[in-house]
Amino acid sequence: MESVVGQLAAPVPEIAIECPTHIFHLAFTPPPVTGALYLGRQRGTDFSNQLMLDRPPRRGFAFIVPSMSMQEPTSAATQLHAAMEASLSLSSLQLAFTAVAAIAALGVAVTVTRYNRRYMGLRLPPGPPGWPVVGNLFQVAFSGKLFIHYIRELRKEYGPILTLRMGERTLVIISSAELAHEALVEKGREFASRPRENTTRNIFSSNKLTVNSAVYGPEWRSLRRNMVSGMLSTSRLREFRHARRRAMDRFVSRMRAEAAASPDGASVWVLRNARFAVFCILLDMTFGLLDLREEHIVRIDAVMKRVLLAVGVRMDDYLPFLRPFFWRHQRRALAVRREQIDTLLPLINRRRAMLRDMQQRQSSSPPPDPSVAAPFSYLDSVLDLRIEGRDDGALTDDELVTLCAELLNGGTDTTATAIEWGMARIVDSPSIQARLHEEVMQQVGDARPVDDKDTDAMPYLQAFVKELLRKHPPTYFSLTHAAVQPGCKLAGYDVPVDANLDIFLPTISEDPKLWDRPTEFDPDRFVSGGETADMTGSAGIRMIPFGAGRRICPGLAMGTTHIALMVARMVQAFEWRAHPSQPQLDFKDKVEFTVVMDRPLLAAVKPRNLAF
Repeated sequence: MESVVGQLAAPVPEIAIECPTHIFHLAFTPPPVTGALYLGRQRGTDFSNQLMLDRPPRRGFAFIVPSMSMQEPTSAATQLHAAMEASLSLSSLQLAFTAVAAIAALGVAVTVTRYNRRYMGLRLPPGPPGWPVVGNLFQVAFSGKLFIHYIRELRKEYGPILTLRMGERTLVIISSAELAHEALVEKGREFASRPRENTTRNIFSSNKLTVNSAVYGPEWRSLRRNMVSGMLSTSRLREFRHARRRAMDRFVSRMRAEAAASPDGASVWVLRNARFAVFCILLDMTFGLLDLREEHIVRIDAVMKRVLLAVGVRMDDYLPFLRPFFWRHQRRALAVRREQIDTLLPLINRRRAMLRDMQQRQSSSPPPDPSVAAPFSYLDSVLDLRIEGRDDGALTDDELVTLCAELLNGGTDTTATAIEWGMARIVDSPSIQARLHEEVMQQVGDARPVDDKDTDAMPYLQAFVKELLRKHPPTYFSLTHAAVQPGCKLAGYDVPVDANLDIFLPTISEDPKLWDRPTEFDPDRFVSGGETADMTGSAGIRMIPFGAGRRICPGLAMGTTHIALMVARMVQAFEWRAHPSQPQLDFKDKVEFTVVMDRPLLAAVKPRNLAF
């Protein structure tokens, strides 16, 4: 007897779902059962290797059963044995299918019941009608559009506030400056919390024990207060000038070496070099260990990248009853978490030992070698931290790893991405490059490298950074907010306490009511007497690349400092030109961890004659 769809080489316990958008694209495997299940539709991807079929279905649903030979039995006993085997095989298959169907039915019933209880009597913002259980999930997935383009179309129909129901998650999306100001500033306390996380993200956040993910309350206040006052204040940032100088020197050296080693003697990849430089700065700031070798830094960075991959969005984020089928992903996430702890904990223990040594010696011995240990690090403040409302005293080693990892990953890709966009604008506009270089020469000259103190006195550079963040914010959406308690309203609509409140940033920074010529890249709009850019949003929202209100990113000052310094050093050290392979730059973007250039920037550089 042949299988229903095709011949199976072996029993294949696979369930695969593909969605043709950037929201999710995945295959997941349940605990082993006999047979296979295919759900969804195929678009340019061959699942035959995954399902071991001669030809998988183009779309729809199929259940595949193992094929069984129909050879003639040689005896009555053999015939009976074969019949019993076939019966057992079919019985096992029926049991497995029944179990899967029962789990799915139970999940559907629970989902429907929960939704009805949560939202009965609430007046939600308008939005497209959804399907039972899945809501708008498959409408988005099968639209064939990127999510941001889908949102732009919905905005035309439903206005600047709308609702999408993605399985069990409800998304309330706002896309105007007025509503963003109402949510983040006027009603900042009401929408200052964070929604629930999936199980994988909870692993890496130590159950939401980070500045970013913590729910609004005493725990979050303790974490944020420590990061802002103990690490990211203006005075603290000044203490890391030497770390920035060291990372910038290494950055310039790597770029020169890469250009010299290229076939044309001029080619450099901007993003990977910028990312490494930013990561070096943050590594110094986090642990205060200044003697890490480059190969060690590369290994740490690789682990942190795997963490970012492990916490990506999955189907069970929206349909939790599918979670048992993602057991392999959960196991991989636990393995990555163990790798993260094994990588960062030795750095924590080494810094601990240094601090103990400093305390024991105090004034009786000279301070530690400044080339080996910084006088202060973020870890120092976290080691002394006591969380408000907790009775268990100091943080555990796992929690220390989590908080250190937050600073490392939180500031690396956002800054590096901005540098790539910035250098692309400089390559694309020789006049902008000339003005930036002229300002650097007037302020600093070529006798010493630019310092972050110098960049504060460069108005055109500061205007360039503002325009860069207006035109190319690191993400399309602000970090998700949530209502603190039931009964919160926005624009007259109810916002459920468990809903994701997302601010769509491009429609604000591109709003012609707020900006003159919003589609153009023009730093002059911020130069003397031009347009204003309060990136905190407190005086009115026009651009909020770092969010606004109580949950504004605490790294705003650090991020803008690093961007300005790196741009200034790159203009001081090199003359930038378009690479022959990219004579006309394409500013099309795509989503990875942040919003990056769809085609990574490969530029041609010529080292300038400097006296240092």
